[in-house]
Amino acid sequence: MRNPLRYRLWYTARQKVVSSVVAGALAFTGGWYAFGRLTAPEDRSCAKGVERPFGSEECVGVADGGTYDFGQSQLTDVVAAIARENATLKNGRYATVALLLPLTSPDPAMRTKMQHELQGAFAAQYRANRLSNDQVPKIRLVLANTGKNSLLWRPAVERLKTMTGAPDHLRAVSGVATSSTEIKSAVRELTAAHIAVVGTTITADDIANGPRSDPFPGLARVSPTNRDEAAALAHFGRVKAEKALLVQDTRTGDHYTDTLRGAFTRLVRGTRYKPQLFTSRSDPNDEGNTANAFRDITHLICDTEDADTVFFAGRHVQLRQFINALGGRGCQDRPFTILTGDEGSYLGSDKKLDRNALRHKVTVRYASLAHPDAWATAPAKGKATTGGSPRDYQDFLDLLTTLSKAPAGPIGPTGHEDLTDGQLIIAHDAMTLAVQAVRRASPGGRLPELADVGEQWSRVNGSLKVSGAGGWICLDNHGNPYNKAVPVVELSADAALQRFVALAWPEGRPPDATCLPPAVAP
Repeated sequence: MRNPLRYRLWYTARQKVVSSVVAGALAFTGGWYAFGRLTAPEDRSCAKGVERPFGSEECVGVADGGTYDFGQSQLTDVVAAIARENATLKNGRYATVALLLPLTSPDPAMRTKMQHELQGAFAAQYRANRLSNDQVPKIRLVLANTGKNSLLWRPAVERLKTMTGAPDHLRAVSGVATSSTEIKSAVRELTAAHIAVVGTTITADDIANGPRSDPFPGLARVSPTNRDEAAALAHFGRVKAEKALLVQDTRTGDHYTDTLRGAFTRLVRGTRYKPQLFTSRSDPNDEGNTANAFRDITHLICDTEDADTVFFAGRHVQLRQFINALGGRGCQDRPFTILTGDEGSYLGSDKKLDRNALRHKVTVRYASLAHPDAWATAPAKGKATTGGSPRDYQDFLDLLTTLSKAPAGPIGPTGHEDLTDGQLIIAHDAMTLAVQAVRRASPGGRLPELADVGEQWSRVNGSLKVSGAGGWICLDNHGNPYNKAVPVVELSADAALQRFVALAWPEGRPPDATCLPPAVAP
């Protein structure tokens, strides 16, 4: 049978040449397209300003306008609320504050912390923009993700450093919530670029300025240092050093555990018992094999003659493992009290904590950064005269009620139990401090010069203190809180796991009404 196409495409010599050229061109084009698809750079963007670095599947960077939740469902409501508020602002009429946080952490306790950090910061943004008598500049909030354990902090920080001009007008960074080597490096980079930084829950003594040097010019903190937390615990508990022992993590490079270990070592000076050692993995959220070490350590604690207090210098995962092990110790007839730093606050949402351990004569108390019952109950018991105010805390609760529903909210759960870890409260207070610094540095309401914001910290005391929901914030000349209220919180076996015990103070008593830090010798 004749093929009609043969006579159209392949009959004459000329047709053969033309057909061959066309076929070759098609083959070349198809091959080039396929080659291009194979060799073109992979699109690793997640959202505007956010992408996956090579070698990682985490989306890191700075989310433009707070419109991206980094794939974290627990953040969706509060991120949407931030986006709505940012959308109301006019170009050139706002200053931007960024939250620098490990928003994609896989650790469940850290995920809860991230939600509370964003809720607290948004509460302060909303108050600043809507409930402050139209003060200017208005505040825009953006989210900067540093990834798991903040290992990918550099892309976020490099992006923030480019945002100080129009249209962003970045003037401060808050969040900065873990005392790690990575965060220390991030703070150093930001402050070297003259960007003011407000740390929410960094407590390490060596991520701070001081009389001897100011390695982080422009850094302020709203949480006490580990040394101040330890001093407050000591004033509260009146621990007998001879009956105390230290259980400590020997892993170095973690600024929280390093400085907490140093603070607790001073408190147990005079003890008859050597420290009990364990070594956590480089990732403190890794369970590792430390549970095995704690099984042996509890035997050795039972071997002591009369030890009754254990100072624990470690992160929350290892703290939980130690509590569980001590609950199953052999000497069940002997009571023990564990004292530790603010990492204890993470255990409120830790499903692996054995609550039965708390029923076996094991008392766990930690220095919290804030607690919803601190200013609701302590003044009524005659336990506080200054250093904070029940009225300030009630104003904060009224604000959360407004944010719980449209049009401002919803922002996710903010009930009493959601506040017991203190993270939402302290994040609100940190953002409030950042806002006040931006506005005090703003002549006539104009955008302040970048470096002027961080120069406000030395004047945040006296009548210019920040009346926070978690207590007064009175800063010294180096941006550190002076004699900040430290709620002592106890882990309970009840449904209400984190029970407020009392307010304690680094100086042994609350500051007077002036809240003026004393002179410090250089």
